[in-house]
Amino acid sequence: MQQLKYIQGYPPHLVDQVQQLIDKDQLKTLLLNRYPAPHTIKTEKALYDYVIELKNQYLKKSAPVSKVGYDNKINVINHALGLHTFISRVHGNKLKAKHEIRIATIFKEAPLPFLRMIVVHELAHLKEKDHNKAFYQLCCHMEPQYHQLEFDMRMYLTQVEHFGSIYN
Repeated sequence: MQQLKYIQGYPPHLVDQVQQLIDKDQLKTLLLNRYPAPHTIKTEKALYDYVIELKNQYLKKSAPVSKVGYDNKINVINHALGLHTFISRVHGNKLKAKHEIRIATIFKEAPLPFLRMIVVHELAHLKEKDHNKAFYQLCCHMEPQYHQLEFDMRMYLTQVEHFGSIYN
């Protein structure tokens, strides 16, 4: 029996279902049926454009995002899939704020819905700093399937950790 650290916070019946998929060697098949191809957003510029397009669609009046990129230092094992950083700098007598979004490089090869879910999560931090009810409502406003995608993404991470990518 594998340790399923990415889904250990879910109810036991869901963890058992994922374990059964692993035992029957069907997790990869299930994920490929739902997400047959990885996204094509491979460059930093393409990722920036994708994030800004989503931001402009849902959060026009929020603070601007100055930098977006893939980051190979983000450790998925420590429960970080992306990071939203807020940096304040003093310029004369004014305070300048910069927002940066970084996405773990493991998601360069992931399905587009997973990338979207992570981007939505990080964009939601522009308005809500904490993971509270308002935060998750905003995530669901930007991506109605947010919670299902998060669960599927955790199954994907389990697959990648134990057996490798679904796309090879």
